[in-house]
Amino acid sequence: MKYETRKDEIIQTSAVLFQKKGYSAVTMRDIAKAMGIKAASLYNHIKSKQEILSEIIISLAEQFTEQMKIIKNSDDNSIDKLKQIVALHVNTTSNNQFGMASLNNDWMHLEAELEYYLKLRKNYENDFRGVIEEGIQGSELINGNPEVMLFSLLSTLRSLYIWLPKKEDLDIEKFTTELSLVLINGINK
Repeated sequence: MKYETRKDEIIQTSAVLFQKKGYSAVTMRDIAKAMGIKAASLYNHIKSKQEILSEIIISLAEQFTEQMKIIKNSDDNSIDKLKQIVALHVNTTSNNQFGMASLNNDWMHLEAELEYYLKLRKNYENDFRGVIEEGIQGSELINGNPEVMLFSLLSTLRSLYIWLPKKEDLDIEKFTTELSLVLINGINK
């Protein structure tokens, strides 16, 4: 894989290691070894393992939050917005499965950026909830509990990084359509 910068290579290599071993178990030496360089060389490009984790998680969280804001504020109906949210998760996960693993499993290890991350996450979830509530109010969705709907959708979407890599020959567009159908319409006949 070709990287734009050495820092990008460090971040991507680290994301793979964080997913395989867990953030706490990975050392800067492990990262350097995986890259075939000396650990001291890493510090020419990055300050710490914490900075790497922050780069991975915050960039993804900002991407999700920005895209969610665009989706929520669009003139599309709620069903189409939900389909766009599913597509956002599928596309982001298929392009960055290792980063998504860190986003889901290692966010609590953020130090200086934890409060900012939690704010992004809260904003994202509030906008997602808003789309669901609009759908209920507009009679596009069943008159159910928005919290249960949000939990159900997010549980599936957040765990895509576990399932997607095992499906090498997956047609992402077809999968996105089928996943939207199941998540939005359910499995009733």
